[in-house]
Amino acid sequence: MSAIAIGRALLSASDKTGLVDFARGLSRHGVKILSTGGTALALRGAGISVRDVSEVTGFPELFDGRVKTLHPAIHGGILYRRGLGRDEEDRHKHGIVSIDLVAVNLYPFERTVASGAATDEEAIEQIDIGGPALIRAAAKNHAHVVVVVDPDQYGAVLDALDRQGGVPASLARRFARRAFERTSAYDAAIARYLAGTERDEPADTRAPAAGVPGAIEAGAALPESIVLDLRLDQRLRYGENPGQEGALYLPEGGGRLRLGQRRGKTLSFNNLLDVEAALGLLREFDETAAVVIKHRNPSGASVAESAADAIARARDGDALSAFGGILGMNRPLDDAALDAVGSFFYEIVLAPSIEASEERLAALRKNLIVLEVPGLRDPARETWSARTLLGGLLAETAPGPPRLDGWSATSKIPPSPAQLEDLHFAWRVVRHVVSNGIVIAHGGRTLGIGAGQSSRVDAVRLALLKAERAGHDVRGAVLCSDAFFPFADSVQIAAEAGIAAIAHPGGSIRDAESVAAADKAGIALMTTGERCFLH
Repeated sequence: MSAIAIGRALLSASDKTGLVDFARGLSRHGVKILSTGGTALALRGAGISVRDVSEVTGFPELFDGRVKTLHPAIHGGILYRRGLGRDEEDRHKHGIVSIDLVAVNLYPFERTVASGAATDEEAIEQIDIGGPALIRAAAKNHAHVVVVVDPDQYGAVLDALDRQGGVPASLARRFARRAFERTSAYDAAIARYLAGTERDEPADTRAPAAGVPGAIEAGAALPESIVLDLRLDQRLRYGENPGQEGALYLPEGGGRLRLGQRRGKTLSFNNLLDVEAALGLLREFDETAAVVIKHRNPSGASVAESAADAIARARDGDALSAFGGILGMNRPLDDAALDAVGSFFYEIVLAPSIEASEERLAALRKNLIVLEVPGLRDPARETWSARTLLGGLLAETAPGPPRLDGWSATSKIPPSPAQLEDLHFAWRVVRHVVSNGIVIAHGGRTLGIGAGQSSRVDAVRLALLKAERAGHDVRGAVLCSDAFFPFADSVQIAAEAGIAAIAHPGGSIRDAESVAAADKAGIALMTTGERCFLH
């Protein structure tokens, strides 16, 4: 198929980046320009000849601009099939002029609702109607019409006109695909917004189902349908293993958190999984905190008076496992924090802001990745999460914050205030340990973490082994389990090691045996009333 000749273009742009230069380039090739409202004003202000759409339709813009291009004179000029006798006859009969290029970018609905500050009326007024209709019409007729939905496409169009005098059919088809991707993403964003405004209450405030600790009642927290339209954000070094390709896809306009890479090599698939795990755990703490993540599991976590102290305590929780891990902190990476990072081998260091001097950053190990995550400390707004499964999605509501006020002491000896504080800290950490998970902690830091074991008693043994290997004394420390103890053996082993207080969800038919083991050993045992499996 020959290149598409462009005789007339319709330009209507909310984002006017590069628009004037694009219009000048089209005019240079003799293209006549139609436009609407603010776009026409901007182009005329730049000295570009423009014909108003209202001249073609015979109607002014109506209802504060809600109706501008919804007219047969416009859509007919886009949709008629060039060279098809009956279409050409209709066009001439009704005086419809050809429109060979449509360049439209939509009202900024996503940006309007992203902050959460827009009123419902403001959000509704940012739902574009004419724009998607123009885009879809041009994309449908891409054999004859070129559709442009993003300023970054302007250059390709002008280059094609300069080189060939027209736009290749292959490029028009690629642009059509991108156009439908854009309208799909736009509609999905609107649907997500409307679904969010339908909820009467957040999922984490609903009462647990009777008899199932931590369960969520059946309700409408999950959407009736999930429509995702994601664009390639960056290609990664590889997937989970070399030989597998990897890439990150995000919604139009990017994800909720932007990862500002200040230095280092290209991120890998596994790096990003660990980054997500680090961010999730860091959000558990208002206090100054640092965490080290390795293969999606924390190897160490700590709260402290300063970021520098938290870094050292988190790393030394299990320095052997921390080697090659990801260090995250919820305070700025300043020169003091960078001193604490030292020469230890981390893959990534991330913080909400980077305040260390450029000279210090430049002197770091060549491949060390430094990420700045400005929204790290913002409350998470996601109400559900999903993962791919069997060609579809497996979705669940977000767990919400821990319900620490629902804990109960089941042993004769209650925990001391200091022990309870450590139990709360350990519980926040174990929520981010792959099941079966056990966390041993003391003084606001982890001493040993047992993760990913098919046997809970093995997870206890692993946590104790790691603590011993790191040289930590667990006598007087606390232990948290992400699910109930099916037998008393875990409590017995922990007590023999000197653990002073334990928390687990409870709910086993053998809970009484665990309580008896705690009372026999003279240690405190609490139930949390909620389970925190992570798979």
